[in-house]
Parts: sequence; C-alpha cells; structure tokens
Amino acid sequence: MRVLIVTAHRNLVGGTERYLQALISALSMRGHRIGLLYESRFDPALEPIDSPGLNVSACCVTQEGEEAAVRFAAGWNPDVVYSHSVDATGLQAALLDAYPAVLFAHNYVGTCATGQKCHAYPAPRPCQREFGPACLVLHYPRRCGGLNPVTMWQMYRHSAQMNRLLPKYEAVLVGSAHMYREFRQHGLKPDRLHLVPLPNPAGTAPGPDPVPTSANGRIVFLGRLTKLKGVHYLLRAIPIASQKLDRPLSLVVAGDGPERESLQRQARTLGVMAEFRGWVHSDRTPDLMRQADLVAVPSLWPEPFGLVGIEAGAAGLPAVAYAVGGIPDWLVAGHSGEIAPGDPPTVEGMASAIVRALADPAHYASLSRGALEMAKRFSLEAHLSRVEDILATVSRNPAGTLA
Repeated sequence: MRVLIVTAHRNLVGGTERYLQALISALSMRGHRIGLLYESRFDPALEPIDSPGLNVSACCVTQEGEEAAVRFAAGWNPDVVYSHSVDATGLQAALLDAYPAVLFAHNYVGTCATGQKCHAYPAPRPCQREFGPACLVLHYPRRCGGLNPVTMWQMYRHSAQMNRLLPKYEAVLVGSAHMYREFRQHGLKPDRLHLVPLPNPAGTAPGPDPVPTSANGRIVFLGRLTKLKGVHYLLRAIPIASQKLDRPLSLVVAGDGPERESLQRQARTLGVMAEFRGWVHSDRTPDLMRQADLVAVPSLWPEPFGLVGIEAGAAGLPAVAYAVGGIPDWLVAGHSGEIAPGDPPTVEGMASAIVRALADPAHYASLSRGALEMAKRFSLEAHLSRVEDILATVSRNPAGTLA
C-alpha cells in the first residue's frame, strides 16, 4: 500500500511527530511505501521523523508551494492519504478531492477557533463549547486567542474551513475518549469516527521490566515550552510540595519554546533547582526518565492525549498531571500516578499530587508498577494493526464507510 503522510513538521517537535516517527518506520517495515508532505521547513541538523535509511519521498509545502505539493502527490500516486495536524486548508481540500483520505485528529482541528480549547481569562480553564459563532462573542471576554481582532477573525475562518472539511474524510481517528466525545459533539458519525489510542512509540522493550532506581526527588518535564503546557504552574508547585515533604525537589526540563527564558527567570526567583536542557534527542529520553522520580504533565489546556505519559510509564515512571483532556485515559489516580483537578487547574492541586506520589515509598513503588502496567496496554503493534486495517479498507472502498 502506498501511504502519503501529510503533516506539519518533518523535524521532531512534539508528540505528533514522535508518533509519526514510530509509524513511518513500522509501516515501512511492514512493506508499505511511504510518501511525506510536510508544511514547515526542514532542518537536517535536527532529528527527523523519517530515518534517512527509509528513503521516504518528501516534499515541503512551504518551500515548493501548494500547487507543487499537489503535483508531487499526483506523481507519487498514493493509495490513501493519512493526514496529521495540517494548517493548509487548500491543500487538504485538493487532496480530499483526489484521493481517499484518513485524518488522525491530534488536536482540535475544526472544533475550536484557536485550536487550544481553553479559556485564558481570568485563568486558564478548559472549554466545553461547540465551535460556532458564539466563539467570536466569547473571544475577547475569555481571551481565547489574544486581543487582535484581525487574528481573531482569521483563526475563526480557518477553523470554520477545517470544520467543513471534516465530513469529507473517509475516517477520522482520535487517540482518547475525550477526543471521541469532542468530535461526536461536532457531528461526526460513529461509522466515520474511530477511537484508536496512541501507543508507546518505542514499543515494548525486551528483557525484564524497568525499575526506577532513583530516589532523588527529581521531576522531569518533556515538551514544548508554551504557556498552556503549564510549566510555570509546576515551578510554583515544587516549593510547596518540597516543604510538605520536608525534602528538596528538583526539576529537569527537556524541551524548548517561547517561554524558556521566562521560565528560567521564574525558577531563579523561586529558588527552584531547575535544569533546562533544551531539546533532547529521543534516544536519550529513556535515560532521562530512569534518572527521575516523576514525570510532570502540567498542561492547562485539555491535552488531546499526552503521549509522554505512556513513554514514561514504559520506563516505570509515574506521572503527575491535571485531569484535562485525554490524560485520564492513561493516568489513573493512585494506580499509574497522581492527578490534580483540572477545571480549573491550580498550583496547590499540582503540589498536592506531587506530595501524594512521593510521600510514601510503598505507595510510590505501587505507582511505578501501575505506570508500567498501564503503558503495556498501549501497544504499538495493536495500534499499527488497527491503523493498517483502516487505511487498507479506505483505500479499497473510498466511497463507503467503515464498520
């Protein structure tokens, strides 16, 4: 099967790209031919989602233009298009007109004007509304996407265009129960909408189950440093938790983004022992996790899934997070980590979750076992088999529906 993957980035940026990195390799190993259309410029000095040894045919939309991207697709002649987190509505419409297509909705494509599904004022809080004209009314009072009216209208129009494209996909895949409810709320029929949980990209490691050996009070965060990722809440929570536990806690931040300098200043002001390492190659993240006691996922927005929690669980590392979006699919309080209320998320709630996770060694050991057990439920092989079946069915029967 010839599968054309359409996505925003060819470099490893976040969870979507980490997933695609595993997917492209696995589908290639299963004998499928992979083509790649991507939007943002590729930096060969950074980690790619496609291994050079796979010889994936690729085209950058930003560099070549949408018309050239459509010609590339026509020349490559895919059996099916598998789309991920793409902004270019014109390109998507052209591909939908020409080929059977499947969308994996990693984000709130077509269901939120800003794509964040989160109010910003008076404090970050998940939004439950259905996308529509009322979003324009609430944009300013809730500060959903800033204060620029031109930007507001552009974001709304773009989301409306994406919303109109959704029914044209032969299948829409989502990774969590939360996202399934979100897209059902926006009118997708059950025969076109499929819950396919995201897997641990690294698969199942051979050998004995990993057991965390550290007891150093180290918390690790992995991800892009934006306000809605909540690291500024985490930094404020750490001194509170440290005081309650009566022992020092430290933070390792593996990631980069527009908030990095601000977060570094905040850490110094609060006296938090924080090490900012920038982007860490995926080969090094297992070691980073083995050296930590907890992974923190302090997202303030309704995270569609939170793939890093599964990766950490595979290393026997429990998580602390807010109960937002798809996170409760893999983070069960008292079993695979500890969870804080997410509507609204608070600094005190995150501090309490950290304390519950680390206060009792026996309970912490139980959380480590639970995190590992939970991660095993999200099998890469099972996910690939389900995706492969859906892609194959759509390619054979583009005008039909899936059972």
